[in-house]
Amino acid sequence: MKVGIDRLNDPFLNKGTAFTTAEREQFKLTGLLPPRMQTLTQQIHRMYDQVERQSDDLAKRQFLMNLFNTNRVLFFALFADHVEEFMPIVYDPTIAESIEHYSDLYLNPQNAAFLSIDDDPKTFQSTLERAADGREIKLVVVTDAEGILGIGDWGTNGVDIAIGKLMVYTAAAGIDPRQVLPVMLDAGTNNAALLKDAHYLGNQHARVEGDRYAKFVDDFVTAATTAFPDLYLHWEDFGRGHAAKILQRYQGRLATFNDDIQGTGIISLAAILGALNISGQKLTEQTYLTFGAGSAGAGIAHQIFAAMVTAGLSPDEARQHFYMVDKQGLLFDDMPDLTPEQRPFARRRAEFANAAALTSLAAVVATIHPTIMVGTSTQPGTFTEAIVRDMAAHTPRPIILPLSNPTKLAEATAEDLLKWTDGRALVATGVPSAPIKVNGVTYQIGQANNALVYPGLGLGVLAVAANRLDEPMISAAAHSLGGLVDVHQAGAAVLPPVDQLSHFSRTVATAVAQSALDRGLATKAVSDAKAAVRAAQWQPVYDD
Repeated sequence: MKVGIDRLNDPFLNKGTAFTTAEREQFKLTGLLPPRMQTLTQQIHRMYDQVERQSDDLAKRQFLMNLFNTNRVLFFALFADHVEEFMPIVYDPTIAESIEHYSDLYLNPQNAAFLSIDDDPKTFQSTLERAADGREIKLVVVTDAEGILGIGDWGTNGVDIAIGKLMVYTAAAGIDPRQVLPVMLDAGTNNAALLKDAHYLGNQHARVEGDRYAKFVDDFVTAATTAFPDLYLHWEDFGRGHAAKILQRYQGRLATFNDDIQGTGIISLAAILGALNISGQKLTEQTYLTFGAGSAGAGIAHQIFAAMVTAGLSPDEARQHFYMVDKQGLLFDDMPDLTPEQRPFARRRAEFANAAALTSLAAVVATIHPTIMVGTSTQPGTFTEAIVRDMAAHTPRPIILPLSNPTKLAEATAEDLLKWTDGRALVATGVPSAPIKVNGVTYQIGQANNALVYPGLGLGVLAVAANRLDEPMISAAAHSLGGLVDVHQAGAAVLPPVDQLSHFSRTVATAVAQSALDRGLATKAVSDAKAAVRAAQWQPVYDD
């Protein structure tokens, strides 16, 4: 039992000014705290006032991170009371700036484990166990930070993305923060600025690739699953050359998930299903265009493709609905540098009389007349007025998802998309957007925020201790969100609002848990998925 300063320095045990007189005596804290005792509610009000006094969002995030390092219950209780306001501060888009300055601002490892490719892999298990500090770890978010969406390779600075994801898991779905662990796999960095930065805290050499890198990842998985047998493993922001290969290698061995490939795909499918609920159209009748063919773009296409097959199309029929555009234009099957994830959606040149001209997004849109256009390109402003008007001329309710973030990298703004289509576009964005009034109608803009999906997905897996996360469970998550749209409300959003995150996370978790139960993937004796989900949720209140 930790007492005195040791207890105050443990964020999982510290209550700060909320320790009662009896607790102060029991834990040898008498005289180590100001004499006035406060309730959790009083502490929340005091902390919120401090947040409001900070000069900008990065300063607010730094203050909140210091609170996180000091008192987990108070941090998450405050977060829960202001989830819509704090989500863009704790996570995206402010986290991008935090990552860029991580080494300069570093004060505390925040209970993360840092594994280096230069270390002896025999030490990995003991490193993970020391970071856990006796806690029973059920969820690990791991990154090598090679492909952080919108900002690229940030090496060890990218550990912030794993820490931030886990904060959202707890705030949105009630995952017990004592059962989570962020992990950084430092294989080096190809970011020239970091390699020249005297303050950079990661390995100061180029990224290691090939067999040595693959062994590094494999050694980590072996160590993690040995140290934490009931593990749900979440991969985050791995580069396009590794992300899909890693997911495919391990998804048959344990419950594992890649947010960039699967999470973005799930939330995009949910947005499309919500949009189709509003328009009354069928998924199997849509023409789908992806602009940006990296891990996220290919992952989304795969998810929509799988949904079309589930809806009754054969795989060959479904593939005919897909077009993938990247910097070289439409992807064709004779291109030598296609990734395995792009290849199923590459088209034959013989299909087009003007194949040689399909080297731009505008040319492809004019040729194929898409009804759904999804942007994961990080190329700002590329959904131009001319392209959008061309698309809208050939479909009554164009579905347009400019998902790149942060804001400065978005393919278009929701306001422009609605103006250019006279309010007909069904829009979801990758960043928060205020309501927009067009032709007398106020449009609510859904945010295609993975936080609407991955926390509930993880909670559903953990609630029934599922030993796998498979396609039917993922499909259940997407359909549970897409079915929440209010189709009778003028200007309704295609996705539920972030301010009801905890409610929707339970909806997703229940659907996922039920899917696991239905197909015998649960290892916990559970008969009621909804009750199991509620029982698995942690609440930010002080223990007696």
